[in-house]
Amino acid sequence: QVQLVESGGGLVQPGGSLTLSCAASGSISEINVMAWYRQGSGKERNLVAVIFSAGTTTYRDSVKGRFTISRDAAKNTVTLQMNSLKPNDTDVYYCAVDTIFPPRYWGQGIQVTVSS
Repeated sequence: QVQLVESGGGLVQPGGSLTLSCAASGSISEINVMAWYRQGSGKERNLVAVIFSAGTTTYRDSVKGRFTISRDAAKNTVTLQMNSLKPNDTDVYYCAVDTIFPPRYWGQGIQVTVSS
């Protein structure tokens, strides 16, 4: 059983910033993949950013240069720094982790709303 606790979402004006954090705990031997996904109502879940144990990162094209994913391996936490937020960044964001990609363990989701 793996538990993921997300925090940091909320309402922000366009151009603003938010930091999402996720802490993983439970019975998982080694977390090699930590990722953030987003999902709108009635839409499929899409990858936003992923970071691998070696430090390699991949970003969705629409967030490149604006979002930064980082991890603290010792604490099993992953952070998504979101800058220059736009209204179309609005969605529910999910943390996901696993030993492999794509990850199988998911958080409960956290709302991010960008609106004036």
